[in-house]
Amino acid sequence: MKDLVVAIAKSLVDDPSQVEVSEEMEDDTTVIKLSVAKEDMGRIIGKEGRTAKAIRTLLNAVSTRNNAKAVLKIVE
Repeated sequence: MKDLVVAIAKSLVDDPSQVEVSEEMEDDTTVIKLSVAKEDMGRIIGKEGRTAKAIRTLLNAVSTRNNAKAVLKIVE
């Protein structure tokens, strides 16, 4: 799941070297934290949060297929 978020984020931003993704477990949920350069934050969030919502939807679909729970947090 982490690899999916990395691939999507790197394809969206201008500076892929600044993309950082960490994965943590909280109870039975995997929390994936995404951090990008400040000037690329708008590209990740998108207009009215549509891009972030799409990434979360894909992450939810993959985690459901693997019988797990995953949450994406975008960190500034």
